[in-house]
Amino acid sequence: MNHDDIKSCCADAYSRDIVALLLGDSYHPGGTALTRRLAGALTLTPDMRVLDVASGRGTTALLLADVHRVRVDGIDYAPANTALAQGAADAAGLAGRAVFTTGDAERLPYDDGMFDAVVCECALCTFPDKARAAAEFARVLRPGGRVGITDVTTDPDRLPPELLGLGARIACVADARPLDAYAQILARAGLHVTATERHDQAMLRMIDQIEARLNLLRITAPTRLSDAGVDLTAAPNVLRAARAAVADGTLGYALLTAVKSP
Repeated sequence: MNHDDIKSCCADAYSRDIVALLLGDSYHPGGTALTRRLAGALTLTPDMRVLDVASGRGTTALLLADVHRVRVDGIDYAPANTALAQGAADAAGLAGRAVFTTGDAERLPYDDGMFDAVVCECALCTFPDKARAAAEFARVLRPGGRVGITDVTTDPDRLPPELLGLGARIACVADARPLDAYAQILARAGLHVTATERHDQAMLRMIDQIEARLNLLRITAPTRLSDAGVDLTAAPNVLRAARAAVADGTLGYALLTAVKSP
């Protein structure tokens, strides 16, 4: 599977209704509480111009537009997500503050220095060319602009077999990196990391949430699960492996902030 096929497959998976059933409105560990913490770390102020990369169905962008009164451009690889996010913005009365575009994180369709801040939640780990994406973050930031990332972390050499392969890539695990590796990727793009935080408990809570929802859907909507390609036989082993990987430090979740040199 080539570079673009991987991106298309991941984007298609995250635009499906089954993902919303399993993960709820916020597709990342920590949910909106961690998004609020990230926004606070970036010290967002009204009317800042913010780019939300891999904006999904718009949860992060709409929170920032509503609570922090910033102007947000969201970009996502899946047209279905873009349409849903724009519809949500219109319904919330935020169309003037939140605009969504279909596009590629590795080729952002924006001019140099357009944004005061860039956010990217639980998505850098899925990008095939992380260095190129980070360079794009830096390019569209103004000098002194800030980047905020929350993402899955792993020790890839210790991942169990259940957490490898395309399915694990879609689940934000197989191509995730250690926390210091993300910092190095950002640094090479000219983004100086200012703070890092571990939020591994958020990963455990999401695993518990997925397990609970799977058990419910197994009873109430088994056809929807099978139609979506969910392997109910393998799922318990995958979740068990993920929980053990968090416990031994192989798998986790983190928040990073960085600044572009003035």
